[in-house]
Amino acid sequence: MALIAVLTTTASKDEAQAIARALVEQGLSACVQISAIESFYVWEGTLQQDPEYRVVAKTTEERYPEVERAIKELHSYELPAIYALPLSHVYAPYREWVERGSQPAPR
Repeated sequence: MALIAVLTTTASKDEAQAIARALVEQGLSACVQISAIESFYVWEGTLQQDPEYRVVAKTTEERYPEVERAIKELHSYELPAIYALPLSHVYAPYREWVERGSQPAPR
């Protein structure tokens, strides 16, 4: 099972926390980390410089569509950045923990 890190950014810590909480509670991600960052980008022809929060969710490649859907439902941006990076050379016990934590929550 391939592991990935799904990334997005939000404008507020509260929004980042809501996304993180939902992903973990729904069993879509074993762990989500939030960090404060500063972003520079062009939006509608104007250079922007904004504080943001980076959200990094560790999950399996198979769960990506559900993770993307959950992020989109909770995200306030018109065009949220949502993308995944492959995780390779992962410590085996950690890999197993991520795989177990990225399963649907028991009902």
